[in-house]
Amino acid sequence: MKRSAGILLSISSLPSKYGIGCFSKSAYDFVDFLKGCGQSYWQILPLCPTSYGDSPYQSFSTFAGNPYFISLEKLIEDGLLTKQECDSVDFGKNLTKVDYKKIYENRYPLLRKAFKRSSLKKDSKYTTFIQDNAIWLNDYSLFMAIKNSFNGASWIDWQKDIRLREPSALERYKEELSNEIDFQKFLQFEFYSQWNDLKSYANDRNISIIGDIPIYVALDSADTWSNPKLFQLDENYLPTAVAGCPPDGFSATGQLWGNPLYNWQYHKDTHYQWWISRLAHCFKLYDVVRIDHFRGFDEYYSIPYGSTDAIHGHWERGASIELFNAMKESLGSKNVIAEDLGYMTDSVRKLVQDTGFPNMKVLEFAFDSRDTGSRNDYLPHNYTENCIAYTGTHDNQTIVSWFNTISKEEQFMAREYLCDYYTPKSEMYKVFISAIMRSRANVCIVPLQDYLGLDDTCRMNKPSTLGNNWQWRVTQESLSKSLMQEVLRICTLYGRV
Repeated sequence: MKRSAGILLSISSLPSKYGIGCFSKSAYDFVDFLKGCGQSYWQILPLCPTSYGDSPYQSFSTFAGNPYFISLEKLIEDGLLTKQECDSVDFGKNLTKVDYKKIYENRYPLLRKAFKRSSLKKDSKYTTFIQDNAIWLNDYSLFMAIKNSFNGASWIDWQKDIRLREPSALERYKEELSNEIDFQKFLQFEFYSQWNDLKSYANDRNISIIGDIPIYVALDSADTWSNPKLFQLDENYLPTAVAGCPPDGFSATGQLWGNPLYNWQYHKDTHYQWWISRLAHCFKLYDVVRIDHFRGFDEYYSIPYGSTDAIHGHWERGASIELFNAMKESLGSKNVIAEDLGYMTDSVRKLVQDTGFPNMKVLEFAFDSRDTGSRNDYLPHNYTENCIAYTGTHDNQTIVSWFNTISKEEQFMAREYLCDYYTPKSEMYKVFISAIMRSRANVCIVPLQDYLGLDDTCRMNKPSTLGNNWQWRVTQESLSKSLMQEVLRICTLYGRV
């Protein structure tokens, strides 16, 4: 990766017309905005379908795409919907927030209308898509069809025969739900067709896509239901242990994520084929893949299933370098970013070093009064070229609210480090952006909220909370020519254009 810069913005945060950001004209306009800013990267969040809590990190599938991102405008152009049909639906009035309840209730009826009017089975591109993606598409489409027939219930609450995937039950549901299965396949074809067009448009303008892959899959997912041997499940396909992280200074009871843990011995015995398929899929979707919670490959925190908190968990050994050696042997050298944030151990540092992947440096972690040493890895003068520097991520406060809420001692530490005692608080976000831009890091990624100087009312996610997350959207007016010129000026000043 050469010296360059990019912007972090979820697809859902785009100013598209019908309630949520999607692959509509606004996405293409944003690519043009990035080009005008002199950017090389657009970092997005996972593209997979969201489940409970609307989090892209708890998905019904690690392979499937989110139907919310299908552009209704494109379906209008294709004659599958009318503008009147789309305009008459209430998707919410607040242009700066996604109303997921209304999106869920009102978008699918439109997509079903489009499906009924389509004639995809006569389309050779559709036939090829079905064949090329059969390894995951058939199980996912069946999973979603059955799930809908059970009014959205988690698969662990389905009737025993289909929960345990008895062959006779699988055949019966395939026959009874054939139309719903075809609908799910239609959604995936439309998603991937539109995404591939958008990605090609970005790549043609020298904008690379940084995608995000969660380390874990959701318990209530097609991945877990269709591949139980991959996970630590008992004879009834219930987890024996789940994922999370231990108690720390931020949470006295730790974090209970609830994802099923991998049966790493089985993965090793099968030469990591499922992981290689998953990563190969991601490298088709994205130009660079950021692997979330990378330390989990070194050690992972195991919590007994049924626990109400993470207090009684313990650490287990992960796949370590074996997985990435297998990936390289099968797929060759790929562009990967290791998300190694949080508590770091020597073994995690060694794993990242052994892979050669660039890791992440987040400026908000640099000015901690509990760590006053000059060797703090997050201070910009300690960055190496082989890292990705951020002001913050989707899980952090905006840089404005972060600076306003840290202690006076920490504010002084930041100002002293930056030799800046006079810039008003309201303008300090520009100083922090400049601090990472002039570091040695090959790539700097800045959330759009930080370029706009927004506070935590526009924060994307507050970990371990439900409600008010994943909702923020930028307005078209905010993506102004003056902002474009400001971003271009900063990146040009520090040699990142």
